[in-house]
Amino acid sequence: MDAVTAEDRAAVVLEREQWLPRAEAHQRRAEAATREHRARRARGQKHPLEDFLFEYYGFHPGHLARWHPGPHVVLRDAPEHAGWRHYTTAGVDTSLDLPGYLAARGRTVEFVRDLLVRTDSRDAQFGCFGLHEWAMVYRSTPDNVRHQGLPLRLGHAGTDAVVEAHEIRCSHYDAFRFFTPDARPRNLLAPDRDGQRDNEQPGCLHAGAMDLYRWSFKLAPGIPSDLLMDCFDLAREARILDMRSSPYEVSSLGHTNLAIETPAGKAEHVRRQRAIADRAGPLRRRLIAACEALITGSGAA
Repeated sequence: MDAVTAEDRAAVVLEREQWLPRAEAHQRRAEAATREHRARRARGQKHPLEDFLFEYYGFHPGHLARWHPGPHVVLRDAPEHAGWRHYTTAGVDTSLDLPGYLAARGRTVEFVRDLLVRTDSRDAQFGCFGLHEWAMVYRSTPDNVRHQGLPLRLGHAGTDAVVEAHEIRCSHYDAFRFFTPDARPRNLLAPDRDGQRDNEQPGCLHAGAMDLYRWSFKLAPGIPSDLLMDCFDLAREARILDMRSSPYEVSSLGHTNLAIETPAGKAEHVRRQRAIADRAGPLRRRLIAACEALITGSGAA
């Protein structure tokens, strides 16, 4: 792609007394959101629900707490940012090194933009009922269950029976790849990495909601941090629903299960899944706009 120069768009200049309160407010928000996770980590205590947002995605609480204004913003007197990757400093002015950022991350930006545009163009589907988590333990043994320490609510035989009584229709490769070998042939689709842009749909808890957080941090520091935090908050809610609808007993985590093997449980899962998809749509479009701002230099996210 063509590099965007500083002259492509007039930058917003923020004095230290303007940007510092924003950075401090973001840090407080991020630290509040991760406080319990950090405390558990210090104690060496695992949490299958919360740890997923950091261990699977690989974005640490310290990264989340860093405030980034995004492109086309010049920060006056910002030595904190001057030493961070993808920033450039001229005198007292520090800003995102957009040409350098695009040289390193441009292909990722274009991939994310294209994936999200395609996802956003499709109708949301809500008939999966969270069965991907069930397929990940189908015909498994106690020693190879993904979330050790959480019992299966219906036991192994009961879990297998639920899978066998339902049609599995997972379209998300990063869930499908964790299916047990016996569960894979039961899925209506066979999603793979190469077909990701053709399969993702906005009703999926992972592709439609949790992965917005994934793409947000992969684009950091190229997108504003308030967008990253908004995506993180939604990802946490989606993860809670993911686990409540799973075969695992989650009462020890402070949540109640949704019995998706029953009509009432299915209806409640779909209701909550739709609500998350409704919130995800505007965030997805903000991410698309953020990608466009990076690629074209024509507007802020």
